[in-house]
Amino acid sequence: QVQLVESGGGLVQAGGSLRLSCAASTRTFRSYAMGWFRQAPGKEREFVAAINRSGGNTYYADSVKGRFTISRDNAKNMVYLQMNSLKPDDTAVYSCAAAPALELVPGAYDYWGQGTQVTVSS
Repeated sequence: QVQLVESGGGLVQAGGSLRLSCAASTRTFRSYAMGWFRQAPGKEREFVAAINRSGGNTYYADSVKGRFTISRDNAKNMVYLQMNSLKPDDTAVYSCAAAPALELVPGAYDYWGQGTQVTVSS
């Protein structure tokens, strides 16, 4: 069982930055690839970014490429999402998730956090 807790969301103006954190409570954190997903009101959950177990391979949605950076610290059981140049379209609930391998679809992830709200004002 893996418990995930996100933090770092909030209200920011367009062009600003936020750093999301996800803390994992498991002794086998290194065994999981990690992903960030987001869901805006009235929309389906969408992939944002993912990182493999070692942290050496990352993947991004086209909509965030060049603006967001995913990273992880296996010694601290943490995964991060640095979000720069934020846009109003980035407004959503952001959730981290854990999977056995790097995946891009929500259904491949076994464990989910409760999410943190990110609101970007214009």
